[in-house]
Amino acid sequence: MSEFDLQFTLLLVTSGLMIGMMYALIALGFVLVYKATDAINFAQGEFVMLAGLMAAVSIDTSLPFIVAVLIAIAGMIAFCFGLERVVLRQLLGRPIIAVVMATIGLAALIRGASTLSFGPGVRALPLPVSDDPLFLGPIMLPPVQMVGAGVSLVFLLGFTWFFLKTRMGVAMQAVASNQTVAMGMGINVQRYFALAWALTGIVSALGGVIWGAMLGVDNQLPLVGLKVFPVVILGGLDSVIGAVVGGLIIGVVEALAAGYFDPLVGGGTKDFVPYLLMIIVLMVRPYGLFGKRKIQRI
Repeated sequence: MSEFDLQFTLLLVTSGLMIGMMYALIALGFVLVYKATDAINFAQGEFVMLAGLMAAVSIDTSLPFIVAVLIAIAGMIAFCFGLERVVLRQLLGRPIIAVVMATIGLAALIRGASTLSFGPGVRALPLPVSDDPLFLGPIMLPPVQMVGAGVSLVFLLGFTWFFLKTRMGVAMQAVASNQTVAMGMGINVQRYFALAWALTGIVSALGGVIWGAMLGVDNQLPLVGLKVFPVVILGGLDSVIGAVVGGLIIGVVEALAAGYFDPLVGGGTKDFVPYLLMIIVLMVRPYGLFGKRKIQRI
C-alpha cells in the first residue's frame, strides 16, 4: 500500500469513527426505549428532526446558540413526558406491537405537522465553531464532526454509568425485563416508563442539534433514524455499549464503502452496505454483538 493510499484510508477511518459516534448517540435513543419498554421507537428519526427544528427556529429569532440548545432539550423532555402521559401510559401491559404501531403513527404525524408548520425548506443550524478543518498530520478533522463526536462520547459514557451504577438504571432494566414482575416488586413502572422517554428526549435534542448542524434541518432529517437501524441491530437493542461499538463499525464501513467502492460503481454503496451487514448479523447473531440472548421455552 502506497503512502497516499495509507493516508486516504486513515482519513476515511477517522471520519467514519467520528460519524459513528454520532450514529451511536441516536442509537442510544432506541436502546433507552427498548430497555424500559421492550419496544422499538420507530419515531426516533422524527424526534431528532423535531429537536433540530426547535433549535433552528430559536436561532432564527436571534437567541444565543446555547439558549437554543437548552430550549431544544427542555422542549423534547416536555414533549416526551406529554407523549408518555397522554398516549403511551395507556398502553402499559398491552402487547408490544401496540407501542410499536403507536410510534409508527406518531412518526407520520410529526413529519406531516412539522412540514405544515415550518414548510419543506432547509433551515441552517450553525455550530459556533470555525469551518476551517484541523490537521493532525495527514488527517483532516472537520470541527463540526469533532464537536459532534466529542458530545456524543461524553453523553454515551454518562448513560453507560447511569445504567450500570445507579439504582434507577437497574430499575429501568428490571421494568424492561418484565413489567408485571417489576410492579409486584414495588417498582413504579409508570415513573420509569416516563423517565426512559424523557432521556430519549434529551438524546434526540442533542442528536438533532449535531446532525442538523451537519445536514441542515428539514423533513429529510428523520432518515438519520433509519440509517441508525443497522447500528442497533449490530450492537444489540438492549446494550448501551453495543450502540457505541455498532455505531463505530457502521461509521467506518460506510466511510470505506464511500471512499473505495462508490467511485467504482458510480455511488450508492455506502447507503446499502450497512443494511447488508445488518442482514448478515440478523442471520448469524439476531440479538447483536452485545445483546442479551432470550430463550423462550415452549
